[in-house]
Amino acid sequence: MSEAERSETAAERAPREERLRRRSRRERPMLIVNTGKGKGKSTAAFGVMLRGWARGYRIGVYQFVKSGKWNVGEQRAAEALGNIDWFKMGDGWTWTVRDLEVSEDLAREGWEEVKRRISDETYDMVILDEFTYPMKWGWVDTEEVVGFLRNRPGFQHVIVTGRDAPERLVEAADLVSEVRKVKHPMDEGFKGQKGIEW
Repeated sequence: MSEAERSETAAERAPREERLRRRSRRERPMLIVNTGKGKGKSTAAFGVMLRGWARGYRIGVYQFVKSGKWNVGEQRAAEALGNIDWFKMGDGWTWTVRDLEVSEDLAREGWEEVKRRISDETYDMVILDEFTYPMKWGWVDTEEVVGFLRNRPGFQHVIVTGRDAPERLVEAADLVSEVRKVKHPMDEGFKGQKGIEW
């Protein structure tokens, strides 16, 4: 092979090597946090869930505040699609429950279950909906959560939603979005609507 042929081959190889580097930058497990006081944190997470489903991901959704009585449209859609497991790890909003100790126990049990499923790599994508609240209220230890999520095995995307995300979680995350409320019908006294709020 002549010098000219060798340099032509090297020139052809460089773009391929660059493509491989780009691909490795595109394929890494993400820790995503959707926080803020605006509506749409869970909605955004469920949009990513649909993208993951379309790519064949095994998906686990863990809702940490909503109880089994809460009939959410996204869960019904997930059941119709298949390959998405949905779990309710709470017993309702703190202002509606009768026993906060039960709520705290449910949150801790839920977090233990999530750790088991992440450890055994059951899912490719895990959504921890409204999980910032158990951290904020001290029901689960934020440092433990951050350490565990940073050191999770395999290729698993994790999405955490909820207001007031702890700073340590924000620092550890790869992608953080803050949803800001500009205007909401509830400010005018309207209640949440099916198909919009749940």
